[in-house]
Amino acid sequence: MADTLIKNINTTIVNPLVGLMIAIALVVFLYGVFEYIAGAANEEKRETGKKHIIWGLIGLFIMFGVFGLMNVLASFWR
Repeated sequence: MADTLIKNINTTIVNPLVGLMIAIALVVFLYGVFEYIAGAANEEKRETGKKHIIWGLIGLFIMFGVFGLMNVLASFWR
């Protein structure tokens, strides 16, 4: 019973939310890359682009970690 509940929560709630967060982090990362390249002549825009790149990578790392942890936990109760 608990394994079915965890599997259903993982499938219907957690996986779509993690996928959405991965997409958001990827957009932030790509925006940072674009901003860094487009503002190559402006030091302030490059710094802002670097910050977006770093935060996008941190977000991607965290979301992939959560995704992996949830899969490990879900397989633990099977």
